[in-house]
Amino acid sequence: MSKANVAGTAARVALGLLALGAVKVISKINEFSFKDKVVIISGGSRGLGLIMARRLGSEGAKLVLLARDETELNRAIQELTDDGVNAVSRVCDITDEQQVKDAVAFARDYFGTIDVLINNAGVIQVGPMDSMTKEDYEVALNTHLWGVIYLTNAVLPIMRENKSGRIVNIASIGANISVPHLLPYCVSKFALRGFSEGISSELRKENIFVTTVCPGLMRTGSHINALFKGQNKKEYALFSISNALPILSIDGDCAGKQIVEACRRGDAELIITLQAQALSKLNGIFPELTTNIMQGVCNFLPTNETAEGDAGDTNVPGWQSQSKVSPSVLTEPADSVSAKNNEI
Repeated sequence: MSKANVAGTAARVALGLLALGAVKVISKINEFSFKDKVVIISGGSRGLGLIMARRLGSEGAKLVLLARDETELNRAIQELTDDGVNAVSRVCDITDEQQVKDAVAFARDYFGTIDVLINNAGVIQVGPMDSMTKEDYEVALNTHLWGVIYLTNAVLPIMRENKSGRIVNIASIGANISVPHLLPYCVSKFALRGFSEGISSELRKENIFVTTVCPGLMRTGSHINALFKGQNKKEYALFSISNALPILSIDGDCAGKQIVEACRRGDAELIITLQAQALSKLNGIFPELTTNIMQGVCNFLPTNETAEGDAGDTNVPGWQSQSKVSPSVLTEPADSVSAKNNEI
């Protein structure tokens, strides 16, 4: 190698190290403590939302949990308050703009301000494309896009008054690459990612940091409340096994910790699991290859043909789609945390 090439390589390495150092310095400057911060978590009564609530509560945050099911909310609040967390709840359907405005007003009246918003509420519909209806897409978009927009618009005036804030939007690896048999979910998560990335650049100058989170599969126990169509028992078996295998999924508590730390630093993006990171990069560089891979995946998924006892065009929850295959020893790592995370 010539001296010029050596010098050029050394310069590039030096620039890379400087850039990495600059990123770390900026992240350190942006860090803040969650102690006494008021945090709203949509979908906070169970699953990943409850996991994040526990972690934030342990750091002294004041929590407002939003969800549609009052019984689930009461159980979550009871657990948190028993552990000494300052937490309240509000029944709220985030697809209803007025309910969102009322919930945010309640949170501000109760705690005096709002510092952090975590848009976590979600719905998963699993099944072949031909089984999905217009309503399935509307439900997914209303939850993952419009609900996020309603909540963001409601809290922004408060954060602007404070001249600071954190917003976390829980998207998915399905927002980076569309996964077969999850079409409404992926379409709506793509839309969420577009909104989240857009407001991130616009709000940063106001000291409001937006983090777009794209997790891969997580063992939170939420698979039992996902919705399944077509040959729903086969769909549920494949989904729940994939969601449980450690080689394909990540522990929910570990994912929650990563999200809280990304929010603390004000990171623009967080992709959780090495598999999701690799798949996202692969799709960005070789989209034709990932399309072929996904086509191969389709060959192992249930077909559109249904028989008596199958869900067909009807959404059936996971807990009603069980079979001899699931639950089983293969799904135990995910099944074992369903009760812990208030999914049952």
